[in-house]
Amino acid sequence: MAEGKQSRLAYIDWMRGFACVVMFQTHCYDAWLNDAARHSRFFWWSQLGGTLPAPLFLFLAGISFALITDKMREREASANAIARTTILRGAEILGLGLLFRVQEWVLGGGGAPWTDLFRVDILNTIGVSMMLMGVVCWIAGIVFGSRSASGGALRIWNIFLAAAVGMTISMTSPMIWTTWRPRFLPWPIESYIDGVHIFDKPQAWLFPIFPWSALAFAGLVAGFILLTGWARKHVAQTVGMLAVGGAALGVLALWLDSLPRTIYANYDFWHTSPNFFLIRVGLVAVILGGAYVWCRWGPGQIGFSPMIEMGKSSLLVYWVHIELVYGGLSIMKGHNYTIAQATFGLAVIFVSMVLMATIRNGSKGRGKEILAWIQRRGRPEQIAAA
Repeated sequence: MAEGKQSRLAYIDWMRGFACVVMFQTHCYDAWLNDAARHSRFFWWSQLGGTLPAPLFLFLAGISFALITDKMREREASANAIARTTILRGAEILGLGLLFRVQEWVLGGGGAPWTDLFRVDILNTIGVSMMLMGVVCWIAGIVFGSRSASGGALRIWNIFLAAAVGMTISMTSPMIWTTWRPRFLPWPIESYIDGVHIFDKPQAWLFPIFPWSALAFAGLVAGFILLTGWARKHVAQTVGMLAVGGAALGVLALWLDSLPRTIYANYDFWHTSPNFFLIRVGLVAVILGGAYVWCRWGPGQIGFSPMIEMGKSSLLVYWVHIELVYGGLSIMKGHNYTIAQATFGLAVIFVSMVLMATIRNGSKGRGKEILAWIQRRGRPEQIAAA
């Protein structure tokens, strides 16, 4: 039992680390390759891989949210207390996302337009998604908690509610981006709904609630499935079923997309289609299964694992690497480099982020010890000065 729990946490951290690595290569090649390299097949594949990190981070945020919520319920925390803790944590992530945009604008010398301060990036969406998941879990706890004979029944209700909300977000996204656009809202607020930003239509490079938050709710579903009584005793089988079920969802979505008719007047497969959402969920579920196998029976947990280290500090890794790749502290300047040169820069970023994450993880929770060590080191100098 304890062994299964440890493996589950390890493969989730490994999966976050994997998302970081895919994100590194996407950003490094996008920021540094010269014009000739940007027209190569290599760059095309690199950017295609760049479609993975955001779904992975959102899906894993949902799984982590389920773990935290369930742990608080096991400690007999009230639905209100759980909601307060989780929603505030989501607000904290949203605040960090806003602060990150301020930092980028300031370190860029104020050269970017002020409207970039309100751009909806992945951190903003993770924060808002966590707040929405907090509301859904609160509703489940208030409405069904007192009627549930056990925590297992409440988890089932959470699974159904999360799945319903996720599919509702996905299925209404095509309309939200077109005929149902909330044009009456100020653009900084509307941008969180449909990603319009300052333009006349939603932008595919932003991360609005519709459709992106649906991936977080898919992760919430997976997280509560992994926490059911049977799943806790049969972790490998449960993860395997999630992976197979995800693959089946992807096949179903491809078949639905091949049908000659659609219920939507404006159908955009790559940006708002529920079919593409299901394919993404299926792909992430398959990666989840692969990460579990790698960490449980493969070398994923043998010795030092760069992936797990980065996965434990993925927020810090994301924050710092953006500045080193795109920002004023970029280690390579502009679109001036060959594939080989950019790959060398990518290797530097990878090693730097692994070292930073390892140091941060090793010092986590040891603030008092470090402070005491600094004070002890300072005493001889104070005595000598006296």
